[in-house]
Amino acid sequence: MFDVTDARSENLIRLNLSEAPHFGAPGRMGFHLIDTTMMYAPRSGGVKRYLLQKRDWLTKRRPDITHTLVVPGPTTGLSAPGVVSVAAARLPFGDGYRMPASTTKWETVLRMLEPDIIEAGDMFVPGHAALEAGEALDVPVVGFCHTDAAALAALHFGEWAEAPAMKHWAATFARFDRVVAPSRHIAARLGEAGVEKVSVQMLGVDTELFHPDRAEAAKLKRSLGLPSSARLLVFAGRPAREKNIESLICAVERLGAPYHLLLVGAGKDAHYSPRVIPLAYERDPLKLATLIASCDALVHANENEPFGLIVLEALAAGVPVVGPSRGGIAELIDERVGQQALTVDPAGMAEAIEALFAREQTPIKVAARRRAEQRHSWDTTFEGLTRIYGELVVGRSNAAPTPLRA
Repeated sequence: MFDVTDARSENLIRLNLSEAPHFGAPGRMGFHLIDTTMMYAPRSGGVKRYLLQKRDWLTKRRPDITHTLVVPGPTTGLSAPGVVSVAAARLPFGDGYRMPASTTKWETVLRMLEPDIIEAGDMFVPGHAALEAGEALDVPVVGFCHTDAAALAALHFGEWAEAPAMKHWAATFARFDRVVAPSRHIAARLGEAGVEKVSVQMLGVDTELFHPDRAEAAKLKRSLGLPSSARLLVFAGRPAREKNIESLICAVERLGAPYHLLLVGAGKDAHYSPRVIPLAYERDPLKLATLIASCDALVHANENEPFGLIVLEALAAGVPVVGPSRGGIAELIDERVGQQALTVDPAGMAEAIEALFAREQTPIKVAARRRAEQRHSWDTTFEGLTRIYGELVVGRSNAAPTPLRA
């Protein structure tokens, strides 16, 4: 039997239980939710923002739910209130990400925290540890599919790699009690792989933070040494191969004046171009929101993007978006709020950018903001997710108990 008092576990984790938030508000069913993922680093993108938004929302709207994040860190222990780190080595050239090596250690931490439900945000060590801990504790485990692993395998290793990656992807996600997809595109990909029990829950956006009123277009262009007549395109994200940054750069070079491309956090290792302005990763959400609102359009060329949180943030800021006609982004944009590119090669992106600016911009900006407000609030996202969590917790508590795994 697993024993958390075992001396061998003593150095794994030390929690001050008095810091745990109170739960059990009248009329609510309190439970302990753990979110765990390796996709959490100082320069993380959408996954980290989703988790932080969830944490903030639960604190304000569902104080009956105790929420703990279990993520990689330099040491194992309580790294912040409600955030537990598990020691993992930094990835070389990994932009601050850490690669957990021990499923056993990660599972031990999860079991010691005694969750009522776990959400795993990846299918690597944290995801497998979540499944093992869920089985041991007899608690439900949700898999949130933030990444199309099969498409990434094909991109990095060749088309031959897609089928075996898809098989592994399907086998892992089939073990979860429920799988959440952020788009119909990812739900369909999971369905193709044979994964059942999939729920679609789109992500949301902070419409107060990302707002047209934050725009300082003239000030930004002056600071970048650009004329007021410049059309400033922006992309913000990781400098990952799947983001297809080179296509964006080549598209802007193809277009020429008056277009310029601002790469926020994504310009590392990109080839030099006088039409491209690289900026460092922006840690300050307010500064990022101001940057995006101050640009003329956001461009995105990843046709395998599961969702694209940065796209929603641009729409909320009243900024039109040019993006692919397939993948998760295609579910967020159309000609009312931007322009879909038929292909994401430089020619296709350049053509779509020109098509966007051939139209009157004010109605598009207004429609972009309205869509974010009406369709993509975080309230909708997290109300849907907590409903799923509650159903699974109640369902498991009403089921016959199963013996704990030793």
